Amino acid sequence: MTSQDALAAWLEHLAHERRLSSRTLEAYGHIGRLYLAFLERHRGGAQSAAELGSVTAAEARAHLAERRSGERPLNARSLSQTLAAIRGFHAFLDRRLGVATPQLTLVRGPKVKPSLPRPISEDQAKGLLHEPEADPDMEPWEAARDRAVLTLLYGCGLRISEALSLTRSDAPLPDSLRITGKGGKTRMVPVLPQVREAIDAYLALQPFVIDADQALFRARRGGPLSARHVQATVQRLRGRLGLPASATPHALRHSFATHLLGAGADLRSIQELLGHASLSTTQKYTQVDAARLLAAYSQAHPRG
Repeated sequence: MTSQDALAAWLEHLAHERRLSSRTLEAYGHIGRLYLAFLERHRGGAQSAAELGSVTAAEARAHLAERRSGERPLNARSLSQTLAAIRGFHAFLDRRLGVATPQLTLVRGPKVKPSLPRPISEDQAKGLLHEPEADPDMEPWEAARDRAVLTLLYGCGLRISEALSLTRSDAPLPDSLRITGKGGKTRMVPVLPQVREAIDAYLALQPFVIDADQALFRARRGGPLSARHVQATVQRLRGRLGLPASATPHALRHSFATHLLGAGADLRSIQELLGHASLSTTQKYTQVDAARLLAAYSQAHPRG
């Protein structure tokens, strides 16, 4: 088996057994191809899967150094993700082919400062949800569609991929949605009346015949709506509203969690609503909420 065959087998495993998202698979495939190309240049030729077991710590560090200083240098977080992907690839080789790479245990990734979620305020979120309908250049059904997607992200705490995975058979929305998230994990998400109304308004205006198993949200020419369109829409809207660059589609999911926490929701419930595997991931929102309270205190207190 060649190293390229081994990479393809690993990606197949991630897609069908681990059920990772297409975006994650694309990123891992890119990392794997660059890694194997480096080894081929460094070692002077194509490598077999068995030869990957002899990769040294020095070679792995040299590859990371190259990624840090190339034409598109990676930051510390991206380098850490690159090393994690390479380790995952070699762990797969060890489990499935018996090709162990002990030298990789000697490689340490860069120190990454933990980043906190950056939610937007309730007023800013409401502004994003209503702004599509104020655009005179948009067809009414497109404005209703954009509002419906953004309302789903904020009202249900969905990721873009989760919102765009809904099919026509999912609407009209029930009282709760069964969402399949990262790693194939499913969760139940309550649906607010405002979310259901936004979806119904979009369906009443959109001009296409959508089969039950087809994507609920459609692009201008009738194809499935892309995540890139949602990102570009929010980028355009935040410019018109004067919002910071941190106002992204994913920030609406962060805002969903932060605003629930500020309203008194318990952390375990928020973890279930977001579909986090670990409570420690959800605990980051407590730091955001504490920072917000301290900021409000310092602004309002006469001694602040």
